[in-house]
Amino acid sequence: MTTSSKNPETIALHGGSWRRDESSTSVAVPIHQTTSYQFNSAEHAANLFGLKEFGNIYTRIMNPTTNVLEERVAALEGGLAAVCVSSGQAASAFVVQNLCNTGDNFVASTDLYGGTVNLFNNTLKAMGIEVRYADPKDPESFAKLTDDKTRLYYAETLPNPSLRVFPIKEVAEIGKKLNVPLIMDNTACPVICKPIEHGAAIVMHSLTKFIGGHGTSIGGIIVDSGNFNWAGDKPRQPNIWQPDMSYHGAVWGDAVPQLTGANIPFIIRARVVLLRDLGSAISPFNAFQIIQGLETVALRMKQHCENAEKVKDFLLKHKKVEKVIYSTLHDGEIGNRAKRYLKGGNGALMGMELKGGVEAGKKFIDNLKLLYHVANIGDARSLAIHPASTTHSQLNEAEMLQAGVTPGYVRLSIGIEHADDIIADIDQALNA
Repeated sequence: MTTSSKNPETIALHGGSWRRDESSTSVAVPIHQTTSYQFNSAEHAANLFGLKEFGNIYTRIMNPTTNVLEERVAALEGGLAAVCVSSGQAASAFVVQNLCNTGDNFVASTDLYGGTVNLFNNTLKAMGIEVRYADPKDPESFAKLTDDKTRLYYAETLPNPSLRVFPIKEVAEIGKKLNVPLIMDNTACPVICKPIEHGAAIVMHSLTKFIGGHGTSIGGIIVDSGNFNWAGDKPRQPNIWQPDMSYHGAVWGDAVPQLTGANIPFIIRARVVLLRDLGSAISPFNAFQIIQGLETVALRMKQHCENAEKVKDFLLKHKKVEKVIYSTLHDGEIGNRAKRYLKGGNGALMGMELKGGVEAGKKFIDNLKLLYHVANIGDARSLAIHPASTTHSQLNEAEMLQAGVTPGYVRLSIGIEHADDIIADIDQALNA
């Protein structure tokens, strides 16, 4: 580590082992736009491929530019190690595939992004992996759906679009008793929530969103806390404890601590098995671009959250807005979770129900001038979309309602422009 600081503003710039390029003394991280790496000798190559030592083999598996990004995001989340992949969707698939085989199952929150639901309900189902949905209103519902084939729990910190903050600690504690790791998608909450501090075993992000921030580059990342007790119930985690014949019978739960001195079998297996075999690698150029965004993410999140609070207050008073959906506006325990888990801001995402339903929502979208109508979230720019006809359109009506998408719902991702200008554009679009 180049810094021992716990402050995200410093970690985003100095986290990890990078300080300068040793050959050129460059401070900026170079783009290592290469496929391959020269081995020192035949023995060196054999040791790398046999996992007797770590080093660069092929950019499908690792890359020096990408490694800087991995180290910094791992430090930002309070984890030990990370692996980058080509997108957030790839990260969501990998965290399940890394622990589940045909005939296995996992329990996921009902509050998920529509693309993730489609991945779980269809693509993973076709691979023989079953998803079971638990309502996070009741954390015990995760335990009730768990059997001896359940390998993990999966949830989003601030799920899009319901924006009900997930009970991280409660479900993590349930999982620890059963040796089931909680995997948290923290895409919407970098800096303002650290799920590992609340018991999550693994954290993932779509780097495309807030961490990148500029809307130019797609990527994903998986961070291993290094804190989960994989040995607590070995039959529960066969991919960690059964011999892997693709590595001459290596048992990851034994081999990785011996090789690295760290409790990170999950992330090493994700890299040397899934990333090697499936090839969902982030490009070095995208990793470089996302590093540029990462450097300012702590500052941007402050502005995102401050602006979102002002927009929320404006919408609550607007006569054409029937309902505002925001992390702190939920009643009871769900609203209290926002106070408990979100620190330094309540997120940049919000939704609103317009009087007039679907047609009012479409009219609002079409009349925006400053806000962009795009499918992304987390840009520096303010964004808007109608989920029922776009991001969640693959779901049936019941699935949409379960995810928090009603016909007239409009999702907003509040950017870092001046709050007065964001509000002015929303106001004119509502009144047009």
